[in-house]
Amino acid sequence: MQLATHNRAVAAWLLVCCALVFAIVVVGGITRLTHSGLSIVEWQPIVGALPPLDETGWQETFGKYKQTPEYRLVNPGMGLDGFKSIFWWEYVHRLLGRLVGAVFFLPLLWFALRGKIPRALAWKLAAVLALGASQGALGWYMVQSGLVDDPRVSQYRLTAHLGIAFLIYAAMLWIAFDLLFPRAAPPFRRLRRFAFALVALIFAMVLSGGLVAGIRAGLAYNTFPLMNGRLVPPEIFSLEPWYLNFSSNIATVQFDHRLIAWLLALLVPWFWLRVRHAAVPQRAKLGAHLLLAALAVQVALGIATLLLAVPIPLAAAHQAGALLVFSAAVFVLHSLR
Repeated sequence: MQLATHNRAVAAWLLVCCALVFAIVVVGGITRLTHSGLSIVEWQPIVGALPPLDETGWQETFGKYKQTPEYRLVNPGMGLDGFKSIFWWEYVHRLLGRLVGAVFFLPLLWFALRGKIPRALAWKLAAVLALGASQGALGWYMVQSGLVDDPRVSQYRLTAHLGIAFLIYAAMLWIAFDLLFPRAAPPFRRLRRFAFALVALIFAMVLSGGLVAGIRAGLAYNTFPLMNGRLVPPEIFSLEPWYLNFSSNIATVQFDHRLIAWLLALLVPWFWLRVRHAAVPQRAKLGAHLLLAALAVQVALGIATLLLAVPIPLAAAHQAGALLVFSAAVFVLHSLR
């Protein structure tokens, strides 16, 4: 009974961390959409926890931004009030990153000192901690790419930053599920392989969405279901060498994102039907229902975001929806283990 209580406490802590990661992913999306990510030009993990506290501080911070290519090429003439509007989104994003680190590390230390974390679990949590630390460094590495001649962050670094956030979230969610739902039945191997394939495909969709965001591909081909009247746009292989099209060609990147969405729109209902008629735990059936519903909402959000040329509220909801779809897929996969 005591072990079960400890498991529930550790699981609750990890789920709180998941909620914070969910929040930072959404705020990170808004930061990108509002072009706020390059407003803070220094990485100060400790000192940077405090924003400017007086007029002198604001002028100093704004002065550093004025020296960046983004100010000179994109926002020339921006006033202090305009700078504050982009500064606060990036500040909140970084503050959430610090909060996630503290909320993960301090309880981890407390649980470990009280002997509530077995050795096998400790190694898993240490790996999550290391991944989180690397994520902070990668975030600054991403920002650095936009502080040079071209005031845009690298789409590769942006996609990697997003992908690692999803991996950290998935790892904590999976460990929490392990603690809350011990294995009570033999694994359903075929359905589990299907579920694993869906998780992998959803993760690939997330990465393709990072590329869409990185090169702002959502601002082109704002029609559906065709892309400006074509099933396959003629510009899809216009770059040389050919492999650059998959990461730098607006037509190709958006086409790939749509293609993965179509695949999921076909595979998830098929998976739902198979789970519905299989003798699986009720938790797996619930997960399949949630996955189907989340995907339907996500597809609708994606279409609306595209047709309306990426309004910020819809685009932020679309990014949140991706994490909800991913969560449901991880949940159902865990239910079939």
